[in-house]
Order: sequence, then C-alpha cells, then structure tokens
Amino acid sequence: MVDSQYYLPNDIGISALDCREAFRLLSPKEQMYAHYLSRASWYGGLIVLIQTSPESANIYVLLQKMFRAQAPQQLETAATAAGLSAEEYQAFLVYAAGLYANMGNYKSFGDTKFIPNLPKEKFKALVWESLAFKQSPGDMEALWGCCCESLYSLEDKLKQLGLGEKGISAYFSGNCCLEDAEFAQKFLDSKNLSAYNTRLFKTEIDGKQCYEVRLASTTVLLRERMKFVVRGDYAFLMEKVCQNLEKAKDCAANDNQKRMLEEYIRSFTCGSVEAHKEGSRYWIKDKGPIVESYIGFIESYRDPFGSRGEFEGFVAVVNKAMSARFAQLVSSAEDLLPELPWPPAFEKDRFLKPDFTSLDVLTFAGSGIPAGINIPNYDDIRQTEGFKNVSLGNVLAVAYATQKDKLTFLEENDKDLYIKWKGPSFEVQVGLHELLGHGSGKLFVQDDKGKFNFDQTAVRNPETGELISSWYKGSETWDSKFSTIASSYEECRAECVGLYLCLNKEVLSIFGNEGEDAEEVVYVNWLNMVRAGLLGLEFYTPESKSWRQAHMQARFVILRVLLEAGEGLVGLKECTGADGRPDAVITLDRSKTYTVGKSAIQSFLCKLQVHKSTADVEGGRALYEGYSAVTADGTHNFLRLRETVLLRKEARKMFVQANTKIKGSCLLVEYEGSAAGLIQSFVERFPDDAEKVEAQLLEMTCMDSSCWC
Repeated sequence: MVDSQYYLPNDIGISALDCREAFRLLSPKEQMYAHYLSRASWYGGLIVLIQTSPESANIYVLLQKMFRAQAPQQLETAATAAGLSAEEYQAFLVYAAGLYANMGNYKSFGDTKFIPNLPKEKFKALVWESLAFKQSPGDMEALWGCCCESLYSLEDKLKQLGLGEKGISAYFSGNCCLEDAEFAQKFLDSKNLSAYNTRLFKTEIDGKQCYEVRLASTTVLLRERMKFVVRGDYAFLMEKVCQNLEKAKDCAANDNQKRMLEEYIRSFTCGSVEAHKEGSRYWIKDKGPIVESYIGFIESYRDPFGSRGEFEGFVAVVNKAMSARFAQLVSSAEDLLPELPWPPAFEKDRFLKPDFTSLDVLTFAGSGIPAGINIPNYDDIRQTEGFKNVSLGNVLAVAYATQKDKLTFLEENDKDLYIKWKGPSFEVQVGLHELLGHGSGKLFVQDDKGKFNFDQTAVRNPETGELISSWYKGSETWDSKFSTIASSYEECRAECVGLYLCLNKEVLSIFGNEGEDAEEVVYVNWLNMVRAGLLGLEFYTPESKSWRQAHMQARFVILRVLLEAGEGLVGLKECTGADGRPDAVITLDRSKTYTVGKSAIQSFLCKLQVHKSTADVEGGRALYEGYSAVTADGTHNFLRLRETVLLRKEARKMFVQANTKIKGSCLLVEYEGSAAGLIQSFVERFPDDAEKVEAQLLEMTCMDSSCWC
C-alpha cells in the first residue's frame, strides 16, 4: 500500500469558481480586456509544468491527447474495456484533474508528489484502449515510455520538491546543490540581476565546471566567461503571452494599463526584471480598476532556495460591496500601524495607501489559487512606492467551507463555533495579514552610493538597546539575504500581525463585528491559527528535516510560540478517537487571549521585525529555525503527532475555472464542479493551437531531459 499522502482521494473536494454575475456586469470592452489577459495567463501558466518537475509536461501532453480525442464520459467506455473498475477510473480522473489544478505532479500546497491511485498496468491498459492511441499508436507509446516510470516513482528524492538530495526541482539541473545556488546568487548580485525569472543549470565544458543562468524571454542573448546568462527560456510560451498582452492593450481602460502592459511585454521579450518592475509601478498607479490583473514570475515559495518566481497570471472582477470594507481598513491603517510592537524607526517613513479590493476570480493560472495577495514582491517598490492588496472573494466562499464530521482536532463544543465563525474570522485575518502584515515594516538599506535610508547614529535595536550594526547593502534584497527561510518567515510575520491586530475593537467593527460577535471572531481566529499549526505537521518531512509549505511552517511556529507562553493558554493532548485510532485535541483558553496570548505574540513579532529590518540573517535564522524544529523531545512529541495528522488529513480542494471565447461577442463558458468538469475546462482552454503548444512543451522537456538523469 502506498502512503495516502502520495495520492489524491476519489472523494476530494472539487468546486467551480462562480464568476458569472461579475463577468456579466462588465462592458463589452472590459470583457475583451479580461479575455485577452486570461489568454496570456493560461499560456504563461503552462510554464509551471516546466518549472515543477522534469516529467510534468510529458504527463500533461499524454492526458491532453487522451481527453481531446474522448471526453471523460466517452473515455469511460474505453476504461471498462481495459478492465478498470468504476473506482479505478474515478482515481484516473482525479489524478488528471490534480495534475491540471497543480500544473504538475507535485502538490502546489506542500510540494509533495502525488501518483495515480490505480495500478500502473491499469493506467497503461487505458492508454492503449483509448481513441488517441488507436489514432496515433507510435506517438502515444513514445509518450507513455517517456513518463511511465516517473509517473509512479516514489524514490526518496522524488517524493517532494527540494534541492540536491532533499528533493527534485526543475529550477535547477539535477546536479545542483545548495552551494551552487549560493554561488549563482552571488554572481547575479554582482551583475545586479534578479533571480526571479531564471533557472540554473550546471554543466561541464572542456573539463571545466560551468553554469548557465536561463532568463525567461522570447529572445536569446548574452554570455559571460564561464558563467553563462542565456535568454530565451520558455521562448514559445513567452511569445504567446506577449501576443495576447498586445491584444489586451487595445482594450485597456486608461494609459496606466497600456503602459503597464507595454512594460510587461518588454520584460517577457528581453527577460528584464527591471521592465517588469516598471510595469508593476504602472499597475500600482492604476487605482480601482474594474478588471484587476497581474502576471509574471511572482511567488518564490517553490524555489528551494527562495529566489526564483513561479509564473502566475490572474484576472478578476472587483466586488464593490466587500471592497468598501477593505477601503475602510486602508483608511484606518495609519492609526493601526503605531500599535505594532516595534519602535517608530522600524516602520516605513510613510504609509503608501494601497488599493485593497475584494475580487471574484475569472482566471488564476499557475499551480494554485491563494485566498489573498499582497504584491508586487519587489522590496524597493513596496518600501517606497506602494503595493496593492487583493482578497479573492469567490475563492474564500468555497475553499474554506467545512463539514462538521470532517473537522479534526477540536473539542465538540468548539466545532459549531468554528463552522459558524471561520468565514468572518478568516476575512479579518486575510485583511490584516495582507495590508498591515506584508505592508508594514521598514528595511534598513545602504544603497550603491553609500546613502542610508535611516540614521545609523540613532536607530537602536529594541531587544538589546545597542545601535543597529547590520543592514541591506547595494543590490541585496530580503529574498536574497534570507533565501531558504525568507518566504515562510515573512508569512509568519504577517500572520502574527493579523493575530495581534484582530484584538483591536476598531478593526473588528470595520468588518461588521460588534459585541459578542466580535469576541467569537477573535476566539475562532486564534483557535484556527493554533489548529492550523498542528495541521502544518503534514507538510514537514522528517527524513530531510525540511518544511514543504511556507504558510504551514509559519503556523506551526506560531503554535510553538503560544504553547511556550504557558499558563494554560493553549492545550494540546494526544488521545484515542472514537474510531479507536490515534487522535489529538487542541484547545484555547479565550480568557487569556488578550493577556498571555497578546504578550507572547507581541514579543515574538518584535523579534521577527528587528531581524528582518536589520538584515540579521544569523539571528533571524536561529530564532525561526528553532521554533520550526519538529522533534520527539519536550512536552509534546511532534513527530508522533505528525503521524496522527497524516492519519486524519483532508485533501485540499481543487477549483474548476471558466473559459472565455469570442463568438461575435465575448462569452463565458462554465463547467461543473467535478473532476470531469475540471478536465474538460483544460481540454477546451487552447482551442486554436493545442497540438502546437503540446509539441513545444515536449520539445522543451526533451531538450533538458539529460539534466536530471
């Protein structure tokens, strides 16, 4: 039997994202703008297949060919003829849906590999019985041969994404290790180049070790000595992105949108992160658009080194009613920021009021869909020019709905409260996390010309009372300095801000929570955080002592901090469940949230900010990795609790997204919330050039296949 964490269950939740009304209310021009941005996003999203694993694109093409020849319902007849049971065929559909939803064969949330939950010989029999095989047996057999071993392999190194012996990553050739990543980062820093849109390949030429840094672009250029910088990674897909952005430009609502798109096109054409930053500046200036979007190499969670961005593109429509609440929170931000537990010198010189909108997602192309976003991720822009926050309303509406019988690790009397108040509390947490978590705090910097953005003769470390002695220099950034812990550390800081400020009555009132209701929101928000910390153990790998998901590591760290606070604030005990299997219960003493809890978060949050502001990598790493440790020692045996969490885990939901097409006017095409619906949405996603796209994906994969042998 394969460990259940490596396959997706047949009853996994799959929901359609509802954007019908939001799309209907758009003008014809806005619909066309959204359409072409969506096309650009979907083409770019295929890049994630190449970024995730060496075999992901091959599996994708195999499935696309099968489902293009026969819809899921039609293929079921072939499955029966091939000897598959109904359960095995459903497992096949769920696997295919999972590959599409994650844009690869590793979970976007947790980075664990998932394999088909049916025997390999049954999968092969279905391929051979399919119409696609009958139409082109040579091509289909070759495709199966390319991916059949990796499709099912659970060798230790292939069980999760990672660098070197800790896992597999297509951001790096298979012979790269942490030292190579560090060496390449120093080289990029010396050339003032960002790693966001790169991959790293190590080769040998004439007996000498060489590095090839590939920049994503439509063009190829530039070599330097024995370290190569080569443009043209994903060139075909980048060209398709640019073509659709050009068409979107003709439908733009204003000059900021036009200039934004022009800079994105320049970035994707020549591989310039600076051009993308310039486009992001115009994006920030585009206040209150009806159709909101962002596209590029954005989040670095899945790069084991923490510097390279995964491609994503989203298109969404503003929900005006919910956005009004977030606008009120923005208006109150300057009053709330001084309440954060660090000295004024550690806060930005001025708060740049951002757009904060609630959006209904039309398109989100990439490996997964978050609940909220704070972007751009460029520190220099966020610190001095601004940012935007978005909360994805139609995602929140379906992603976090919970059934009582599937609610784990809570006392019975907490479950009803949790179900009732999880939505309202999470809305508050997302708002605070994105706006005042990611949007707060200053980085102390000395630029290339030696100029400081702080008074080095006056700013003191509140933990020691001494003048600060470290800061960011030149082209150093938060990601490049804190590398492997940067993403999770920052998520932890933002989560702590949410917990800390949700205790503020004014904040709760903004979201419509008063009196007893407000107290329930606070209680469930804190309870949800400590439960999430326990659930986070699913995403820890004991063999490599590494975490596979930034947010869940952050929540485990917060659980550890609140357990350490003592005085009965948080209780965590192991027990035996009603089914006779190991279980656990976590509790929170609500009477101590405003005292013991607040004090613990206040102290920890200040430490996090001080290390971040001062570029104190050594101190920050020691603090964060200390709380991240998962051991069997101490009061709680977290390694044993991890086994209990795995035993009772619930699979993360998948989303079915609509397509748009032009047939005189722009039309929205919707699909049912099922594995078959998700599959069909992808089959119909590239109606004009599916075969050409698939051929290019295979060519890109084949070109680099030897890099992971």
